Amino acid sequence: MKDPTYQAAHTDFRHDLSYGDYLHLEEVLAAQQPLTEARDEMLFIVIHQVQELWMKLIIHELQSAMGLLAQGVIDPALKMLTRVCRAQEQMSSSWEVLKTMTPADYLEFRSAFGRASGFQSYQYRLIEFLLGNKEPFMMKPHQHKPAQYQHLEEALKSPSLYDLALRLVAARGLAVPAEVLERDYSQPYQPSEAIRNAWLQIYRQTALYWDLYYLAEKLLDVEDNFRRWRFNHLTTVERIIGYKQGTGGTAGVPYLKRALDIVLFPELWQVRTAL
Repeated sequence: MKDPTYQAAHTDFRHDLSYGDYLHLEEVLAAQQPLTEARDEMLFIVIHQVQELWMKLIIHELQSAMGLLAQGVIDPALKMLTRVCRAQEQMSSSWEVLKTMTPADYLEFRSAFGRASGFQSYQYRLIEFLLGNKEPFMMKPHQHKPAQYQHLEEALKSPSLYDLALRLVAARGLAVPAEVLERDYSQPYQPSEAIRNAWLQIYRQTALYWDLYYLAEKLLDVEDNFRRWRFNHLTTVERIIGYKQGTGGTAGVPYLKRALDIVLFPELWQVRTAL
């Protein structure tokens, strides 16, 4: 007896777009090209490609949210930032899969990809710039890719997500110093007592500033998840290679530990103590 639940399913795709065609799955699934016979190299490639796909979505959502915030529109941007958080959670969880690879497994293929390293991830660097961690030196690995370099340079010189949030705070009449609003955006953000006090006012009058209060909490969600991703990355690397130098020339684990100390939205953390 034929099962009626799928008998009407479309099966002839000679003239229609199929699932695989729409997603370009032949190209996606052909993009895993191990350089050795080591079994775990496939795991290593897939995990990093999946991370890059999540980063592509994060960039899409971040830039969309920032575009709205630049126009003074908050509520739809919050939904986009929530999606960023959910994608970040998936990225963090993927390290757990990579941790199934042992140091011996990794050494079977590590030398094959030379100086290639996650340190050179263009999308990761763009996310950092969008979130405000501006460091011009980090653009150097992308000099051989003019389009990527240009995008990073534009992000370096443009307001970050936090800068746009502070513009909204100022637009609501709260005291935001001119030197904060008109600063050189290519330089790292410097914490300000005046900005902490502005957020403090928002947190003490949440009913009056609900949209800004909720935006602040959403920004903390993004940074919190970013920290978790970095921490999980650190523990994965330490578990697999210990304190060896990274393939890209960084100090490896010490470099990743230093990155854990970076604070993207400092006053939003400080306000907890001041309340």
